[in-house]
Amino acid sequence: MGETVSSLVPLKVNEIAIGKPLNRPVYDWHGKLLLASGCTIESQSQLDGLLKNGFVQADPWNFSDTRKETGDGARSAPDANGKPGAATAAIENEADKERMIALDDARWQVGEAMYLQQIDNPSARYHVKLIGFVKGRSVMVTAPIIDGKIAFIRDGQTFVIRAFSGRKAYAFTSSALKSVHTPYPYIHLSYPREVRCTTVRRGVRAQVKIIAAISLGTPEKTGAATLLDLSVGGASAIAKHPLGEKASQGIIKFKVNAAEQDEYLSLTAVLRSVIPSENGDGYRHGFEFVDVPLHERLILSAFVHQTLAEAD
Repeated sequence: MGETVSSLVPLKVNEIAIGKPLNRPVYDWHGKLLLASGCTIESQSQLDGLLKNGFVQADPWNFSDTRKETGDGARSAPDANGKPGAATAAIENEADKERMIALDDARWQVGEAMYLQQIDNPSARYHVKLIGFVKGRSVMVTAPIIDGKIAFIRDGQTFVIRAFSGRKAYAFTSSALKSVHTPYPYIHLSYPREVRCTTVRRGVRAQVKIIAAISLGTPEKTGAATLLDLSVGGASAIAKHPLGEKASQGIIKFKVNAAEQDEYLSLTAVLRSVIPSENGDGYRHGFEFVDVPLHERLILSAFVHQTLAEAD
């Protein structure tokens, strides 16, 4: 069974110590296990390495405490007025909270995908990757490529820069200090005084148009559908005919392009709804993803946030 993980957050210094067993697993940002729960940190160099590169499951979406209180493993029941229960409300209230942080507190990794949007021309957007930064001096990113050619960025040009990591959305304003062409093309951006950080709701949906192969039920029924929107927790799709009965479980297979790399996802899903579409061109299906493995969840999260950034 896959782990209940929707995002990773940086490991905190007060969570680990030399000679103390870990109370939960530590991963790198790509979801690769660095050290399993229960393992003991044996040296200062190992401790420093984990603090620099380690991530753990984000608490707001680790439902261990919620299960104990509500018994449903996800959300507490609504109250008599139909409003979310206390446990659900606490989780939802964590989302969409905005705070200002220092850039080095974002704990981005080299190669992190970023999106540059010109302030004087909002329709002009570029996809770049983080190379690194010198605190207080500059942020270095790859030069944007348009149609196979390096895009011209003039010194002093101002951008809104956006990035996503796990369920965190980041944004800051910066200007181009200098475009460098050797030994390879990259750009120095001005170092921001602060970065805006927002926790994105788990159910936030990106509008898409993706062909998917869907298999549901026993005996298995297979068909094609077009995904219309997509989130970390589920998707809606339209098909010419109903693909199964409500509550039937199966597999959804589709391809996404996250950070300029094609990824093929095969996700377990439950059909939660199926109704005729409003314009009469088929049937709209609502799916919930279940037991999504960590690696696939990270890919899905990256794709959803990338799509939202490009549409913003």
